[in-house]
Amino acid sequence: MTVAAPPTPANKPLTAAVAASVDRLRKMQAAEPEEAMTIIVIQALLEDMKQSSASSTSEFIQQAQKASKALEKLPYNQPSMIAGTAIFKHILEAQRQDDKGFDDWKRSIFRVYDQQIARYKTFRERAACYGLPFVKDDAVILLHSFSRTVMVLLQKAKLANRRFKVFVTETRGTTNGSSVVEELSKHNIPVELILDAAVGSIINRVDMVIVGAEGVTQTGGLINRIGTYQIAIVAQAANKPFYVVAEQYKFVKLCPLSQTDLPIPSSEFYKLTSKDSFTDRTPHTGHPAIDYTPPQYIHLFFTNVGVLTPAGASEELMKFYMP
Repeated sequence: MTVAAPPTPANKPLTAAVAASVDRLRKMQAAEPEEAMTIIVIQALLEDMKQSSASSTSEFIQQAQKASKALEKLPYNQPSMIAGTAIFKHILEAQRQDDKGFDDWKRSIFRVYDQQIARYKTFRERAACYGLPFVKDDAVILLHSFSRTVMVLLQKAKLANRRFKVFVTETRGTTNGSSVVEELSKHNIPVELILDAAVGSIINRVDMVIVGAEGVTQTGGLINRIGTYQIAIVAQAANKPFYVVAEQYKFVKLCPLSQTDLPIPSSEFYKLTSKDSFTDRTPHTGHPAIDYTPPQYIHLFFTNVGVLTPAGASEELMKFYMP
């Protein structure tokens, strides 16, 4: 699935430096359409710093922090931006300068980034492997929105000769549901597209819900495509397990307690049109693209470091950002 390049905010002009970073993000997304946005953010910041004219460690760090802050505040892909910039700064802060000269230190920093990025690119496959034992023969699975990691998991299950069926929500406001149907059909996985509003009517026909993640929070909760929270509530009411497949680089240092705590700028709202409303006179301005699912609705996380409870995911997040 090709992800649309991040839009340039129309209401706020970008500085030349930030505009160059945005352009680099777009080019990297075009070159690696299947890559996670968090990793692309780290790679874009790394390329920024490889072109830095800094002549000292302190100047280099200041430029890196400034570049990170600028991207973090861009009003789109907010959880990925926050996670990517936080990881970038964390790696930099962990590399204390020793008795090396500045140029040697800078080269060593770049090597560390390259090594970490290569390691992060293995996380999707590993997370899918940990989820594989939970996909049993004759399982019926409900999906919401498009997640590359969930796709890898189900493709692995198919290759392991598991027999299962998938229901996938339309995920209105996007074409994600249709993209899931197209992707699974390529692998001869039985799949059926349903209305978002039909989740309650089919929940007793499914064995589990599996979703991906925009971000895993410090609370052990989940930031994901809008509609995830209500599906989790319905799943709990029907006593169906709700699983999340998430790579560790999606662990984000946010601690929301409600939907109003999410970082959702105006461009993270879908704009509704008259065809989306009951009548042309229905007042509407749009709705958020993401929501927050509290940890009590989540059974397990399948991650690259193992199968975790929400409390375990919270602990691993803290370890991930430890010095």
